[in-house]
Amino acid sequence: MKVSRMTQPARNAIAGTLALAFAGASLLSTGEARSETTSTVASNKALVQRSFEAWSAGTGGPYDLLRDDARWEIVGRSAASKTYPSREAFLQDVIRPFNARMKEPLKPVIREIHGEGDTVVILFDASGVARDGQPYTNTYSWYLRMENGQIVSATAFFDSIAFNDLWSRVNPE
Repeated sequence: MKVSRMTQPARNAIAGTLALAFAGASLLSTGEARSETTSTVASNKALVQRSFEAWSAGTGGPYDLLRDDARWEIVGRSAASKTYPSREAFLQDVIRPFNARMKEPLKPVIREIHGEGDTVVILFDASGVARDGQPYTNTYSWYLRMENGQIVSATAFFDSIAFNDLWSRVNPE
């Protein structure tokens, strides 16, 4: 039985063909992943934007997107600064007492919204009127990590001086 040996140019041609095939497959899977990621980013941004529109209209809000075990961190030195381990803890300790201090609810106005990977970053202004008749205005920046259309963790920044003034000045009762 005669065994034929492949020449070096033939081996190079086959190696080159295989390299192109693997590169093409890699580009296809990377392109598919990139397309999927782009779609997820766009979907997450749209969800957050719609939740803010509902908040402004008084028909819902971003807290509706919180998963039950979502972690919410308020950074800084405000009276509410800490990490809340669940949706209910955050709503009970911050959102409900905040809303109880308001005569006219807070209405957000989005300045910017960005998304990358599983995170949506939103910069917005919000204003309302406290129960004592004084206006409340603040600027917020939230970093929202999303999974399957829900917020699983959030990191929030805002003017703690304005927040603390409202928190100490207005009784929620």
